[in-house]
Amino acid sequence: MLIHADDWLDIAFRLTLALIVGCTIGWNRQQGGRPAGMRTFMLVSMGAALFVMIPLQAEGDSTFVSTNALSRTIQGVATGVGFLGAGLILQESPRKSTTPKVRGLTTAACIWTAAGLGAAIGCGLWQMGLLGGILTLITLSGVKKLKRLFFSHKSHHKSGTTEESLNSVDDDDDD
Repeated sequence: MLIHADDWLDIAFRLTLALIVGCTIGWNRQQGGRPAGMRTFMLVSMGAALFVMIPLQAEGDSTFVSTNALSRTIQGVATGVGFLGAGLILQESPRKSTTPKVRGLTTAACIWTAAGLGAAIGCGLWQMGLLGGILTLITLSGVKKLKRLFFSHKSHHKSGTTEESLNSVDDDDDD
């Protein structure tokens, strides 16, 4: 997990992979017209990788010192990205309904996930980062399709129109 400051190949691999994972998630969100796109996700993922790589390169007296610094760094990244995600969540005032509508929850969760994936890759856990990226994309695309299929089939029998049921599914959060 530790990385030497002169190991340019490993540093480049970790940062580039963090960028790629962030890019794929950001591309998925950008295709749906979400407020945070490819560049945002790429920067969050690579930024998290950079932050966790700092204590991994710092020369410490013991492994405990490095582990302790890494733990605090990851906590700081998670907190900081939480604030970034909170900025993406909006509560819209309803015009026709008395129920408030909250948007941006999935995008905020994606930002948080991209940071976690970048942190894992920065720690050298690239297999975890790749698998997590793939599972994130499956969650964003595959689960949405299943939800639409399930609710459109269920609502089709009740209301008779598929378009109404698809609109109600889209109003669940920001998907």
